Amino acid sequence: MSSHGFLCYLARHPTIRYFLVYQFFCSMKKFFWVIILWPFAVQAQQPAPGSAWQQLFNGKDLSGWRPKIRYYDLDSNYGQTFRVKDGLLQVRYDTAAYPAYHERFGHLFYREKFSHYRIAVEYRFVGNQVNEGPGWATRNSGIMLHGQSPESMGKDQDFPVSIEVQLLGGLGKGPRSTCNVCTPGTHIVYQGKLDTRHCINSNSKTYEGDQWVRAEVEVLGDSVIRHFVNGELVLEYVQPQVGGGNVSGHRETLFATERPLTEGYISLQSESHPIDFRKVEILNLCGCTDPAALNYKPWYVKADNATCVYKKKRKR
Repeated sequence: MSSHGFLCYLARHPTIRYFLVYQFFCSMKKFFWVIILWPFAVQAQQPAPGSAWQQLFNGKDLSGWRPKIRYYDLDSNYGQTFRVKDGLLQVRYDTAAYPAYHERFGHLFYREKFSHYRIAVEYRFVGNQVNEGPGWATRNSGIMLHGQSPESMGKDQDFPVSIEVQLLGGLGKGPRSTCNVCTPGTHIVYQGKLDTRHCINSNSKTYEGDQWVRAEVEVLGDSVIRHFVNGELVLEYVQPQVGGGNVSGHRETLFATERPLTEGYISLQSESHPIDFRKVEILNLCGCTDPAALNYKPWYVKADNATCVYKKKRKR
């Protein structure tokens, strides 16, 4: 029997015919749902335009930022460690203020906290490390995410409880990745298990000299965090949470209970090596998800519909 004749025989058989009709119906049903849901899927994946990014650094001054340097009060910018010059946010250690570093780790906090967002900085390391800076801190800085509030920092506290995106520059001695993750006072789940190591390396390239590098991080509450360097994904982990050590001078109540990190403050480090930031920007991924609202954005992944704004109806 030819293949055509065999197919005709199958089509005439009642059981086979029923099965073929059923399969056709199921296929059409799947096709129907694909057609219905596809526009929503495309809409949900729509990338945000550049204009949607909020500039946290205005290129003129430190408006919106609060310095906290170890051993000094909040808002005391000792030695003008954090400064703005030539449109750059700079971290510097003048000899008069820093004849030696003495572990005066500093953090520049942004005034607001965030939960679901993408944060990006463009940075470069410059000059030489301050006298008596720790060896491990050469060409080393960081972006602290989901951090405790600056007000809750102890005066002698070295690092905020947070997730650190560690920024490293090459030392001319072989590979040295950037956008690693470090965990002062925190833990993460990495590759399917709770990982209590203080730092985990990314798979990024090594960036030598004073070249500009763009570090971008996607933070989705207490679910997933992804690190990107110049647009390439270099590290991913989940479930950031309070717990662990590698913080000193803090208030013990910070570790009273282990808990998921769902939100927090962003800060930039001063860790003994000069560094420049020419851009610090954020894309908020939490907001109004109702398409009928005036402030709906298709790139939001977390609903906060209490913020929705609707067009007022005209009075007749």
